[in-house]
Amino acid sequence: MTIRQIRNALLLGTVCLTYSVTGFAPPTSRCCVVASYGRSLATLNAETTADATDVSTIQTDPKEAVKLFGRLAEKYIMLDASAGMCCYSGCTDCEFREPGGGYRMADQSSSRPKWIPVYDHRAFQSGKEHTSKWSSEIFTDGPAVSKEQFVSRVINMQFVPPLGGPYLAASAAAMEDEAAAASLFDILAGEKEKLTKHRMGKQMKELANGEEGLTWTHFSAAMGAK
Repeated sequence: MTIRQIRNALLLGTVCLTYSVTGFAPPTSRCCVVASYGRSLATLNAETTADATDVSTIQTDPKEAVKLFGRLAEKYIMLDASAGMCCYSGCTDCEFREPGGGYRMADQSSSRPKWIPVYDHRAFQSGKEHTSKWSSEIFTDGPAVSKEQFVSRVINMQFVPPLGGPYLAASAAAMEDEAAAASLFDILAGEKEKLTKHRMGKQMKELANGEEGLTWTHFSAAMGAK
């Protein structure tokens, strides 16, 4: 049974119980109250359905989505600090091997931007450290930005053709339409008026299914870019 059906059943039960106690048909005033409840419930259901539709039907032109991804994605990402202790010699029962046979990596590099790191800054005891592009170029003067600031700063970030999505040369990646950047803000900020650096990293990790970097596959799915 859906939430709507349960809510309607409870309302009907309340009305029936009232009728059984009085033993008489409800007076006009009571009918008006019940009718008012019915209208309110219908309105609430309509608003709830509309809200759910708005969230689940975000659609973005793939080319506009890749313009965003190419601004936020990077060629380098830091992963698991402990993996850097592996000797990569194929030892039996190595604790740094993945179930599928591969190695857990401390970091990775790509020839073209591939990941949007979910962290703002990461440092290993080995001395390696990395500050993500989005954290340094979007949050330039504090830990939070408004929607207007977010959109403006993302649009002005440098675009580099990424791995994934339709190929676009840098010369064709100007963002004249702000709609895609605005949609990304809504996805990350939810109902908040401002987006914090912490929340952006947390939300991207959720979109990446717990991985340390958001790839085109997950990014395009979140943006509805098909």
